[in-house]
This record gives sequence, structure tokens and C-alpha cells, in this order.
Amino acid sequence: MRARLGGGEFGVGGGGAHSAGVLVLHAVGVGGGRVGVWAEESGLPGRVVGRLPRRAVRHPFAVEAEVLRRLVGGVVGEVPLRLPSWAGGPVASPESVRERRGRGVVRWREWVVPVVWVDEVVLEGLPDCRVGASGKFWGEVLDFAAGLVRRGRVLPGIDGDGVARWRSALSGVDALRFAALRASAPQSFRGTDEAGDLVEEVLDRAVDRKVRAVLPEDGPGGEGVVGRWLDALVGEPRAVEDAGALRAKLAAWRAGGLRQNPVRTCFRLNSPDQGGMAKDGWRVEFLLQAVDEPSVVVTAEQLWRKQDAVLRRWVGRPEDVLLGDLGRAGRLYPALDRALAARRPVELELDVEGAYDFLQHAAVLAEAGFGVMLPSWWRRPQRLGLRLTAASRGTAGQVAKESELGLKVLIDYKWELAVGDERLTEAELQSLAEAKVPLVRVRGQWVHVDPKRLATGLAFLERGGGQMTAAQVLLHSGLHPEDADLPLPLNGVSATGWLGDLLSGEVEHHLEPVARPPGLVAELRPYQQRGLAWLAFLDRLGLGACLADDMGLGKTVQLLALEAHNRAHGKRLPTLLVCPMSVVGNWQREAARFTPGLEVRVYHGADRALDTDCDLVITTYAVVARDAGKLAGTAWDRVVLDEAQNIKNSATRQSKVVRALPARHRVALTGTPVENRLAELWSIMDFVNPGVLGTVNTFRARFAVPIERHHDEDAAVRLRRITGPFVLRRLKTDPRIITDLPDKIEVKQLCTLTAEQATLYQAVVDDMLAKIAEAEGVKRKGLVLATMSRLKQVCNHPAQLLGDGSRVAGRSGKLARLEEVLDEALADGDKALCFTQFTAFGSLVVPHLAARFDTEVLHLHGGTSKRQRDEMVRRFQEPGGPSIFVLSLKAGGTGLNLTAANHVVHLDRWWNPAVEDQATDRAFRIGQRHHVQVRKFVTVGTLEERIDRMIEEKRGLAQLVVGAGEDWLTELSTGELRELFALSGEAVGD
Repeated sequence: MRARLGGGEFGVGGGGAHSAGVLVLHAVGVGGGRVGVWAEESGLPGRVVGRLPRRAVRHPFAVEAEVLRRLVGGVVGEVPLRLPSWAGGPVASPESVRERRGRGVVRWREWVVPVVWVDEVVLEGLPDCRVGASGKFWGEVLDFAAGLVRRGRVLPGIDGDGVARWRSALSGVDALRFAALRASAPQSFRGTDEAGDLVEEVLDRAVDRKVRAVLPEDGPGGEGVVGRWLDALVGEPRAVEDAGALRAKLAAWRAGGLRQNPVRTCFRLNSPDQGGMAKDGWRVEFLLQAVDEPSVVVTAEQLWRKQDAVLRRWVGRPEDVLLGDLGRAGRLYPALDRALAARRPVELELDVEGAYDFLQHAAVLAEAGFGVMLPSWWRRPQRLGLRLTAASRGTAGQVAKESELGLKVLIDYKWELAVGDERLTEAELQSLAEAKVPLVRVRGQWVHVDPKRLATGLAFLERGGGQMTAAQVLLHSGLHPEDADLPLPLNGVSATGWLGDLLSGEVEHHLEPVARPPGLVAELRPYQQRGLAWLAFLDRLGLGACLADDMGLGKTVQLLALEAHNRAHGKRLPTLLVCPMSVVGNWQREAARFTPGLEVRVYHGADRALDTDCDLVITTYAVVARDAGKLAGTAWDRVVLDEAQNIKNSATRQSKVVRALPARHRVALTGTPVENRLAELWSIMDFVNPGVLGTVNTFRARFAVPIERHHDEDAAVRLRRITGPFVLRRLKTDPRIITDLPDKIEVKQLCTLTAEQATLYQAVVDDMLAKIAEAEGVKRKGLVLATMSRLKQVCNHPAQLLGDGSRVAGRSGKLARLEEVLDEALADGDKALCFTQFTAFGSLVVPHLAARFDTEVLHLHGGTSKRQRDEMVRRFQEPGGPSIFVLSLKAGGTGLNLTAANHVVHLDRWWNPAVEDQATDRAFRIGQRHHVQVRKFVTVGTLEERIDRMIEEKRGLAQLVVGAGEDWLTELSTGELRELFALSGEAVGD
């Protein structure tokens, strides 16, 4: 497509052709409901010079109307339009790829744009085009109009010019929906019209056109002005002569029909008592409900008994409302006529056929504005499907011991029909087959069963059962209901014996304890013994495992116990253990302590050499990424990932290389299977048992989006069912797990800014918001993250942001509060861990705290060598060692045992609950004998306080299935960021 930019004194070229670019399509409404389409050319620079004019001039990069006419048809024209503008030209729309460069303050200015006037056109999907916000809004108005016409929510009338028109009939829910729609209208859609009724005019014009499109063009005819009016309501719109009096009457009629009652009539379907199998006894109960206070409900029976005083606050004669509404509803649901025969109607009695008929009319009644209250089994129906039942022999403990059992063993199975999770008996199937309507009672619960699906299921059952391997049963349990090659959805899989224990996710409690391996120098706690038995059980079956115990519950010793167990049973090939560099030394020490008989090698360093003549090879994620070929070409018995969240980003090379490592068995160790997004769980599970959750795209569509975006509990249940057999997670707050671990006490410690900090904070906000407003895409995200980093540095200390080596004392509210906390802790002889995500801030406070308290302060950060790290940990753990330990959150947040501390201070927030909790767990873990006090510093009146509220909501994601970084904040709009970054008055302390 070739287009020409609009000319004029601020535009480029007057008529020459130019190379094609992407068009951004917009819509603008004007009085009378007409809509024009205009477009920006985003492929070429709009050469804008000079100052903004006082009068409206041609938009400098608007496409010529003739180009638009060839694209979408319509009549050529032009219209004035108010748009945000820089000094020198209009700001490009967000959908444009044009650079948004400009200078000065953004103000609303008037421009003239070429348009084509169209009745209706689908803008989405046009080649080489994008649709702007105003164009999308117009599409929403057209969709809303189509819904009104489809449901008959229209009324005829005569407009101000005497033309017969169909108009929208907005009341009840429709009125609320339209109010929300009108409020969302972009300013650019309104052109220069500030009137509040413009959107309604556009809606009514669309309604009129759509009604005429479905009516025959020949009118009913008739005498006089009414006849002429009726004829004018079909075909092309036209005026009605001498219609002044009729117009007034129609307006009054319309106003009366649309008057919003303060109460509405509701219909509640009550099923027969749960006791019997009777098919009669259904009742549709009549009620009145206050529209603005839905909790105020009065039954018709109470109404006639004068027990309706609460309703009379809204309406003087509620009985008149009830009778009038019943008459109106009867035109939609004729069965109500029987109830209206009573002098004081209270309900409609039905049999099961009548109840089903009412359910079929429920949507029509609801769309007409009536309240319809239906049983939960209808609103959340249980569907008819197939259920696989398998019968395995032996217990889980036997499988872990006996060589003839395992995933290859053949198991008897049979298919059954089920409604939801409930299997159907022969008698229930017979009852379903004989039912006259697809509404039957099963186990005391009414269900809706499609007759065709029932016939299909019964025919499938005639094939009988058979045998399949245990692996095939597990495969079925992990299938999405619609993926199985079956005539009906797969509602579930169940089994008896050891396979049933595995599928239930509770196999840990059914396993026989594993004898303590001879090479293990440790007494395992009961829950650790169960963890070892579980790991050995899955190992025996050839299934990978994710040990996701809380931090501090001893995942390390359980894994080492498994290694000792395997060695005792003749294991020959080595295990490759991949972990962060910060915990390599910890694994060495723990292996030497708990399994001194294991030969351990560390594969790391510039001169590393791979020696597999051992039991355990320890390496890092970075080394695996660099030496992928060598490590993948080595025969490993088992690959273990510690801190497995390091492969959470499945698309990274590191994650792909690690997941591709070959091994007989795989184990993932992590305290946080989900930190930010469920896609992280997919990556870990794909390592543990490749393919168990399907492809990443399938997982995103079936689990991640429904759970994260829509909080779909059914999807969460399915995900737990699939992952349950392979994930073992115990929480240390559970008293059944451990009794000698004291509770931790967490508090938010609110801090204020000094006057200097507040001034610097506001300067950063003003400077960065101006840059963010002009940026797009990756550049904008980078600016948002940079802004948050700078503001957090200001909240910490001015010298951290300025980097000028200036004095530390007396300039930071957080530092003053930290001194108070440490004063109290040291006075009691306690020790404290102080976490910060900024190494520079740690370097500032360490010498200050050392001078302030006249004591040595340890500092661990990313530049600390392994030898120095180990020495710091040893000294801090000693009774007479240093009492203050400042740690970088990344370098010291995982893999360290620092139980000597009973105070934990988070100086600045990582905005990731899972990462912060891991850091806290350096102190709150096995061996801790004191209450651990955790303080999280939050600066009031700043972005810290606002984001703190936001991240508390994100904690629920991990709880759905098994926390959050800062990237999600980059998706906020500039307006939302302005609110987030704003400095409130309470931020500044005395």
C-alpha cells in the first residue's frame, strides 16, 4: 500500500508518493452519531517545524482520505480533533512505531485530520494496519449495539430532526454496562465534542442501522402519522411529517419504559428435598431485591404477610412492583401465567420437566433485568466423562524393594462413566438412560447430562477393560481432559495398591521406612526418613523427584542419605550435583560431615579437570553452560539440581543445557518451586520428568494463563494432581514436621526520609518520568527498572546514589532505624543478619556500623572468594564471633547456615517474597534455638510502601500450586507509575 502524508504548513510533501509504512487506524465520533476513520502513517518521519499554531491545521502525519477510502470505503471528509501535542507537533499514538520525540510540556491541541465517514467497518485484521485505542473503542460500541439488537433491547422513536429511529433501551445491567463503556471512551474518539451524550448517539446510530438490516424493507403501512412513522422505521431512515405530537408521546412512553426501579423481582429455583428421588417438588420462588443493596431480599411470602418493612425504604408499594414484573416476565416465560392466577402469587410449582424448561429460560430472564438465582450444580456443572480405574498389587514399600515390580508391570484396568469425580453405578446409568429430560439426581445431587454424550459413553463401556502398564496409567493421569484419545473427556484416574498411593500424592505416608544407610553419619528426623523413602521409591520406578521442602528442613542430608543408600545397593556411576557457586563449599562440608565415605570431586575453576572416578561430582550452573558438551557426554547415574530455581527461565541457554543432561535419575532440590510465574514450575518439572507437563506453550495455555490471570481453581487442582506424585513439599511451620524449630516473628519496620533524601527523591521522579513518557518497548522497561533502582538507593542513603564518598551519619532514616535495632540486639547479646541487594550500600554501612558499635562487622558480597566466605560463616557461627553480618541478598541469600543469628533485617526490598524468605531462612532453620525476629524496612510515602502492598498479593501464586521480581512493574502505564513513584507528605521524618 502506498500512502501520502497530509500536507499543510506543518506537514511533509504536498503530493508526492513515498514508501509504504504501517498505518495506525483511529475512529472519531461527531454529533449525530457519525463516525469517521482516520490514520497515522508510522513508517516515515513527520517533519514538524516551528511553534504550535493557535488555529487548527492539518495533522502532519495523517494519511490522505483517498487512501482510506480505497482501504475501507466510505465518504471522504475531514474533522477537527484534539490530541496531546508537544511544542511543534502532535504526539504519536502508542501503537505507532514512530519515535515519540518532542520538547516542552504536553498539552491538548486541535488538529484537522482527513477521514472517511463509514457506517460500520471491521478495522482489526486489515493488512499493514494497527488499530488505535479509539478504533478499538468503536468496535466495542458496535459489539454492544449488536448485543442489544439481538436481545430486543431497543425501542422505536423519532429524533430531533423528525426522522424515525430505533434507539437503545438501556436499563438494569445494560445501563450499568453502557455507563462503564462510555466512561472508557478515549478523548481522541470525542474529537472536539465534550458532550456526554456523544457515545450514546454513536450507539443509537449503530442500533438503528442494525435493526433496519434485519427487518423487511416494506413497512406495515397504515393511515395517518402513526402509519407513516411505522413505515419509516424500515428501509432507509426518513423524516415523518407532522410528527411533533407523536414524538412527545413516544418520548414519554420511552421514559416510562426505561425508568429504573429501586427494587427488582428475582426468581430462585429450589430443587426437591435432598432426601428422596421424587421428580416433583421443584419451586420457583419469587423475591424482591434492592438494586443498590443486593443483600436486602424479601420473599413474596413475606411481602404478602407485610413483613417487608425493610423494602419500603426504597419503594412505597413493593407489591405493585412484584405484580408488574411478573406480568412482564410472563411474556418471556409463559409458564408464569399459572402463578399469576393466584391472588397473591408467591411461587411457581414445577415437576422436573418444568424445572428444566425454566433453566432454559433463565438467561432470557436475566438479560431482561430480572434476578435469577440458580443452584450451584447448574452454575458450575459437573460434566459426564470417563474414569480410568487400575488395580495394582502390593504396597509402595514392596515396589521400592522388589525387582519384579515397577512401571513396566502390567496392571488390570477398566473404564467407568463418571459425573465429575463421582463414578456412576449400573442403577444410576439405567436411571440416566430412562430420563425424559437431561436432569437427574445422582447421589442426592441433581446433574445435567447430555443424552448424546451418555449414549456415546455407554457404547464405549461395552468394549470392556484389559491390561496396560503402570507407566501408561501414569501417562493418563497427566493428560489434559481433552487430550486423551477417548470419545468423552477424561474425568480422572484412580488406582489401588502402590500405584494408588503414588497417584494420590500421599505416597510418603504409605512407604515403609528405609533403614539408615551404613555410610550415613546422621540421625534422620521422622519426616526426613519419609523423604528418603520417597526418593528411593521414585528412584526405583525410574521417576524423577522434586524435593521442595521449606528452607532449613534438611534437603541436603536427605539427598546425601539417598546417595549413601544407592552406594550400599551397588550403585557404580557417579552423581552430578549442580548448584550455585555460593553453596559449593557447603555441599563439600555437609558431604564430609554426613557421608564421609563418599568420594567427592569439585569441577570448577580455570584449571578444572573432570574426574568421574568418584561418587559425587559438584559443579556450578555457569560451568555446565560452558562445558555442556563434555558433561552431556559423560555417563551419570543421577543429576541433582540444588537451588533448582536457577533453571526457572526455560528459554535461557543455561536452562536448556541443564535440562538436556542425560542421567538414569533426576532430582531437583528447591525451597521455591514457584517464585514469580508458573512457567518456572514447568521448567523444573521438565527437568525432573521431561514431557510430564507437555510443551511450554501447552502448559501456558492450559495452566499458567487460567491460574495466574483468571484464578482458575479447577486448573490449579489439575496441576496439583499431575505434579503431586513427583513433588514432595513440607513446611517447617507445620508442627507435625518439626517441633524444635521456633517460630519466626516478622514485622514491617516503617522508616522515613530525611529532608535531603526527600529532595533527591523528588528530583529523580521528575527527571525519570519525563524520560519514561517519551520511551517505548525495551527502552521504556529499562528506564522503569532504572528509576526503581535509583529511588530505592535514595531511600537507603543519599551517598549511595550520589557515589561521592560523602559522610554517612545523620542523612538516612533507614540507617538511623538500623542503629536502634542493633543497639537493642547487641545489648541482649544477640546476633543480626542485615541483607541488602546493593553491594554499594553494604560498603557504606559496614565501616559506619563498625565505628558506631566499636565492633567488627562482617560483609559478604559477590566479590567475596569461597575461602573468605567459608571463614566468615565459621566465625559468625562461633559463640564469641562477630555479632553483625551484612550480606548481599544475591550472594548470601541461599545456601548458608547462619543459625547463630536471631535477628534478620532486610534493609531494602527485593520485591520478591520467595527470595526474601530464602534469605531469612539463613537463620530460621534446623539448629535454631531462639525466636527469630525478621524486620523488613519499608520507607513510608514512597514507592517502597506502595509496592509492598502489591507484592503481598502476589504471594498467593505459589500457594495455588506448590513469590516476585521487579519486571512485572515495567508493564504499568505511565500514569500508574506516576502514582507509584509519588512522594507523599508522610515520607519525611522530623
